[in-house]
Amino acid sequence: MTKYVLDVTTIPPVSGNKPRQAIILCHGYGGDGKDISVLAINWQRFLPDAVFLCPNAPEVCSINPQGYQWFDLSSEREEVILEKSLKAEKTLSAFIDQVFDNFHLEPINVALVGFSQGCMMSLQVGLKKIQQINCLIGYSGKVINQKHLSNNINSKPKIFLMHGENDEIVSPTHLLEAREYLKKHSINVKTKLFKNCEHRIPVEGTSLGLDFLKKNLL
Repeated sequence: MTKYVLDVTTIPPVSGNKPRQAIILCHGYGGDGKDISVLAINWQRFLPDAVFLCPNAPEVCSINPQGYQWFDLSSEREEVILEKSLKAEKTLSAFIDQVFDNFHLEPINVALVGFSQGCMMSLQVGLKKIQQINCLIGYSGKVINQKHLSNNINSKPKIFLMHGENDEIVSPTHLLEAREYLKKHSINVKTKLFKNCEHRIPVEGTSLGLDFLKKNLL
């Protein structure tokens, strides 16, 4: 049994072959790996040699003990949020290293996908990691701390960010800010704003994400 630093829902390749790609999916605040594994179930037949790994965030969620959080949201202070996110980042980064090792995969065959708080973590980890992963998809998230990230960018994976224009949990203005920020750092970024969409991943977002993964990983 493979050991990881995080509890994980694993969906093996439908082909039955040894994995040629790994896609790591990071859930949102109060969710868990099983929640976000719905994406993997939609995508797996189109990426038959990919293993999908959906870790639970490291902490039990303070407002929903049935779910998990990457970091606590009880403080609004930027420095507190950054500090807590750095702790979670360390764990997620170690998890990604275990995925490289356990499946003997090069970083070029690995993608990160995140929703909401999971998107925030994916951006922070994906850009700071020395070993550049292939690509990153972020739904309904933002850059946690631009100043901190600017001083620590080590990787420039291809990025696709999507957001609902009616999102009241994480404002869609964060999508526009992230796009400007990433372009300023010469990072290749695509964006999509969904009409009449709240804080969720619409069907169109699922299919656009799949197309992006197929184009970059296959």
